[in-house]
Amino acid sequence: MKSNVYIYILIMAGVTYIIRLLPLLLVRNEIENVTVKSFLYYVPYVTLSVMTFPAILNATNSVVSAAAGFITAVLTAFKGGSLFKVALFSCGIVFLIELFI
Repeated sequence: MKSNVYIYILIMAGVTYIIRLLPLLLVRNEIENVTVKSFLYYVPYVTLSVMTFPAILNATNSVVSAAAGFITAVLTAFKGGSLFKVALFSCGIVFLIELFI
């Protein structure tokens, strides 16, 4: 069975278009339900987190150094560190742990 890549691309484009078109057609009024609003508010953050976390764990040679870098990044961010500080500290911790492991 010979597969045609153009058929796959066409199906993928159609599915993507339908997913984006359905909310415009089905939701006419403003959403008033607080639960639905909060769910839709957090969807981008959850999606980004779900895609980023496995990449963090697979980015280094050791899961231990990746977890230490992640924990360092979270703690630095919670303490109010800038994006530069978070990146600097987490990369530094990963470098030091990778150096000794």
